[in-house]
Amino acid sequence: MNVLTAARPLDVVGDFPAIPDGWAYLDTAATAQKPRAVIDAITRGYDTSYATVHRGVYQRSADMTLAYEAARRRVARFIGAASPDECVFVRGATEGINLVAQSWAAQHLKPGDRILLSLLEHHSNIVPWQLVADRIGATIDVVPLTPDQSIDLDAMAAMLTPAHRLVALAHVSNVTGAILDARRAADLAHGVGAKLLLDGCQSVPRLPVDMAALDCDFYVFSGHKLYGPTGIGVLWGRAELLDAMPPWQGGGAMIDRVSFAGTSFAPPPGRFEAGTPHIVGALGLHAAIDYVDAIGLEAIHAHESALVEAARDALAGFNSVTLYGPADSAGIVSFSIEGVHPHDIGTILDEGKVAIRAGHHCAQPLMEALSIPATARASFGVYNGPRDIEALVTGIERVTRIFR
Repeated sequence: MNVLTAARPLDVVGDFPAIPDGWAYLDTAATAQKPRAVIDAITRGYDTSYATVHRGVYQRSADMTLAYEAARRRVARFIGAASPDECVFVRGATEGINLVAQSWAAQHLKPGDRILLSLLEHHSNIVPWQLVADRIGATIDVVPLTPDQSIDLDAMAAMLTPAHRLVALAHVSNVTGAILDARRAADLAHGVGAKLLLDGCQSVPRLPVDMAALDCDFYVFSGHKLYGPTGIGVLWGRAELLDAMPPWQGGGAMIDRVSFAGTSFAPPPGRFEAGTPHIVGALGLHAAIDYVDAIGLEAIHAHESALVEAARDALAGFNSVTLYGPADSAGIVSFSIEGVHPHDIGTILDEGKVAIRAGHHCAQPLMEALSIPATARASFGVYNGPRDIEALVTGIERVTRIFR
């Protein structure tokens, strides 16, 4: 298939020990496989240098504290944060969004205020806002999509009012791969005095991001989608916003002084990091960022864009296949096959050693809008290449033969 020659592999699959030869892993949007550099960093962290942080006066604890805070500085450089203190370590994007909902939104929203989301949001960027809106008496509005399942910013501009206090949108959709014009979204939100939170789970592994250029107010992402470990993620927030936010969990490390007469709290980011943190997770995230930066996000985006183009062109050759999302999606291709449930597609592909995601992708409102129960989703990473697309296409041919 000459269409596959458009995809130029990065030839780094050998860095990923969990990907055996002949296995096409096309579920990176759910979680990325881990390069040896990340696995080694985690192993070293537990094996030869493990100790607690921010507490011990002995040398190893001091060294681990330095390594932990070095990871925070590395995150700050990676996303263009003005200061490491703007970067809060959380368990993942879900916790980061909940933190903003329970701390910032719970403090600033009042009855009658409005929150603006989009139709393609992940459940993690819907449910936390529903919880706080129900408690406070705020209202949630939903931005519709364009015909290619991108967020309709023209519609958003028409919907925004001074009553909107917060806008929360996916920077890249986990279903369609649509890339948001984040700066325009920020300008629109700020034009009515609203804050903007961006879900960067799918964008940070694929696109260069810079907080100053995006001009958002909060940004969240998960380490495990960035080739790092699970259980670690980042909430970035403007310094003045974080400084004014109350803690949302209490415990060790997030305090200044505790007495039964009252407690004072540490400044950000410590204020939001109660308890013993995921120390080795931060070290693994540091290693993952180093790995991605060594390849270059521009090269990664070009690589994945070529794979998306090749996959879409190949799948478009099947009359029974419907493709979703824009042609220039970021590393993600969602599709359905007429008369075949996506779970059956996934099962048959798995028999041919092709791993995809099949389901509603934690985006049930989007599925309802598309009038389908689910989609099949192939999502790419640095380790994928033309052979993976060939395996996907061969699997789809088998699906269509079985259900013909």
